[in-house]
Amino acid sequence: MRDGAEEVVTEEGVYDPALEEDSEIGSPVRYTIASYGADYPVDGLVKRLTRQDVYVPEFQRGFVWTGAQASRFVESLLLGLPVPGIFLFKEPDTNKLVVVDGQQRLRTLQYYYEGILRGKEFALHGVCGDLEGLTYRSLPDEERRRLDDSILHATVFQQDDPSDDRSSIYLIFERLNTGGTPLAPQEIRSCVYRGEFNDLLRELAGHPKWREIYGSPSRRGKDQELILRFIALYEAGDHYERPMKGFLNDFMSANRRPERERLTELREAFDRTVRVAAEHLGARAFRPERNLNAAATDAILVGLARRLASGELHKPEQLRTAAQRLLADDSFQRAVTSATTNAPSVADRLRLATKAFQKVS
Repeated sequence: MRDGAEEVVTEEGVYDPALEEDSEIGSPVRYTIASYGADYPVDGLVKRLTRQDVYVPEFQRGFVWTGAQASRFVESLLLGLPVPGIFLFKEPDTNKLVVVDGQQRLRTLQYYYEGILRGKEFALHGVCGDLEGLTYRSLPDEERRRLDDSILHATVFQQDDPSDDRSSIYLIFERLNTGGTPLAPQEIRSCVYRGEFNDLLRELAGHPKWREIYGSPSRRGKDQELILRFIALYEAGDHYERPMKGFLNDFMSANRRPERERLTELREAFDRTVRVAAEHLGARAFRPERNLNAAATDAILVGLARRLASGELHKPEQLRTAAQRLLADDSFQRAVTSATTNAPSVADRLRLATKAFQKVS
């Protein structure tokens, strides 16, 4: 592993230089983004949240505001003070509004109207005297109407051009969510490209044999991203272009809502591959050194999947020897540790892994 490798190891112990390599590349695309300002009354926003017409994507951090912070926000509205606006992405196919920025404010309002915050009654505290201890239901009528009619300004946007992808939405999520811990790429994809394919990735991440290979579930979606990498390179590796992040985004965008038969094919290919990998290679094969190596993982899985697609294994015990030889190959070592997202490196490691497992009878 090269110097500075600790910078490209995730919290779950996955060595993935793509994290660093992709950050060096900007977007070559120019976008046309349509946006407009909208002033929403608070009670209308709460109703939309309840109906999921406005929704917080799954990757968003949990509600982290303290009771005091939440109370002060509600108090600001009741006092008629200006509050920061929110940022919403309008889904073109559903017309739903996705919360890009403003989750804590919106959740606070929803919880106050519902009357429960973290399992306890949500009554204001640490606020001005006449509001102290009041729930939404116990607000005097004039205060309740003031809160209902309070306005939260929103910036609503959507991508008009290019019209065949959502890449700008990914970039907007990436740039807006810069406070605290930056969002991981797969956390953003799970919202921007949500659909049946994304649901499949979540399902496959729970596969018991995948858990044997990867380890404990990733809090940041890295395990799902590696499954995505395997499927994308298995299906479209011959057309790979750097950066890896853009390649994966494009694949998810193009496959958001595949036919049921297609989902079944992908599920079966993954199941077949990880079962054989876990049982005959073991987790160690994906860890040339201490950490799970993302590039070695995608290559080994693709090479193995290609072999299994051509017919049954009669001597699966040969797989371990084939994997050991592959991992000892100098060319393969370079392809999984240096410039791992460059097209030649990707092509080399897929070719070498395919060749290694082709010989297993």
